[in-house]
Amino acid sequence: MPPDPLAEFHDQTPAWTPCEGGLECASVVVPLDYADPGLDRISLAISRRKATGQPRLGVLVANPGGPGGSGLRMPAYLSKTAAAKSYDLIGFDPRGVGDSTALTCRVKPEIATVDSRPPDSEFPKWTAEAHAVEDACQASGGGIRRFVNTESTARDLDVIREVLGEQRINYLGYSYGTYLGAVYGTLFPDRLDRSVLDSSVHPEWLWRQQAKGQAIATRRNVEQWADWAALHDGDLRLGRSGAEVMALVEKASARLAVDPVGGHTRTEFDAAVGVGARYRPLWTELGRIVGGLTTGTDPKAAVEQSARFAAAAAGELQSGVFDTVTCEADWPRDLETYYEDMRVFRDRYPYGLGVLRAAPTACTFRSFTPPGPMVQLKRDGYPVGLVVQAEGDSQTQYEGGPAMASRLGDNLITVLDEGKHGLYASGNACVDAAVDHYLVDGVLPASSSTCPGDPRPDPSRPSERSVESFLDTAGLPGRSTG
Repeated sequence: MPPDPLAEFHDQTPAWTPCEGGLECASVVVPLDYADPGLDRISLAISRRKATGQPRLGVLVANPGGPGGSGLRMPAYLSKTAAAKSYDLIGFDPRGVGDSTALTCRVKPEIATVDSRPPDSEFPKWTAEAHAVEDACQASGGGIRRFVNTESTARDLDVIREVLGEQRINYLGYSYGTYLGAVYGTLFPDRLDRSVLDSSVHPEWLWRQQAKGQAIATRRNVEQWADWAALHDGDLRLGRSGAEVMALVEKASARLAVDPVGGHTRTEFDAAVGVGARYRPLWTELGRIVGGLTTGTDPKAAVEQSARFAAAAAGELQSGVFDTVTCEADWPRDLETYYEDMRVFRDRYPYGLGVLRAAPTACTFRSFTPPGPMVQLKRDGYPVGLVVQAEGDSQTQYEGGPAMASRLGDNLITVLDEGKHGLYASGNACVDAAVDHYLVDGVLPASSSTCPGDPRPDPSRPSERSVESFLDTAGLPGRSTG
């Protein structure tokens, strides 16, 4: 039998020390290039929270997504779940991220002005900025950049498994982490046990179509909100049909394009509409924003609230690692392809800054060659897992969940009328119960089942929760866009 080329990496003993959140942290050394493991090396930061009960079922490795999200805090995030009693919870910073060997990209120059509905004359500036992002990252990415990709990260996971002394891991991935988990299972099917893919990317949309899908999902939420607002016209006074409400939204946007109120622009308003329509508990507040800007009843209060929503949208923008990992796929080089899409998206999908999802990115000008083709996903040899998907999630469009479940032969939990991204451990009791029953007891739910999302509000009654507290808890630690 030939010697194991990864033996020296597998034989490491992690030196655990206390770290933030009541966790233990350590570092693990892995090859930069798995095709030549004897050459360069990088380090990975890992974290652990030991199981608090019996029987211990092994380790549950968690990833928050991104790509580019730090996962060191994930064991603390999951500490109150039932799974925390049965599993050692393992977090890690993927290669290029945080406390692992970091991919540090220079700050890009600001060339284009962010605009939810840019004129054609601005398109070249958006292109120049995307090109500058790629140039800045390539200039400072050193020799590691072409190896910051999903397959290499999945292979890192398997080194972590060996270092922990586990024959198999259990896996929980959110957002981009769903793809990472699917790649791991494809490469190492005999080393994966139970898996939960929460808020899944679409296996056929990697990665440009995935970005465009965010804008399409946002428009769908806005139209659903408009229909709901029309049903509550007695309280909101925005129109008696969805079309009338949408016309009022466009009226507010057009007004702000000409005369920003209190410095609040059309672009910020369009971003706010996307956020407010996504989260059902915020629907009444969105109605008041639109009413305040169009009827003049309280424009100052409307602008202040809209600014809070817009700030939440800005918090979903991407990291430098995002601009590298997503370049593992081939993106179109023809700029007119992007410009044609931008014309459609600025008109049809302006909410939530949808035109950004159609514009050129750093990957349009990719200056490195990935080490190999992307992994073709399949499930062959590990147990049936779970995919959890919310109908109104605008970061990973709903269609991704059924598509991933179908590709892998997993069971699907659909969270009805819900805009959240990342459902398990976020306060949805139905999802928590189903996932815990699977992870702890090994019992699958039905092949396709549903859970209710947050209820739609009653605009005639005051909200039980502030907008600020809701937005503060709507995301995962370390989450990026995907």
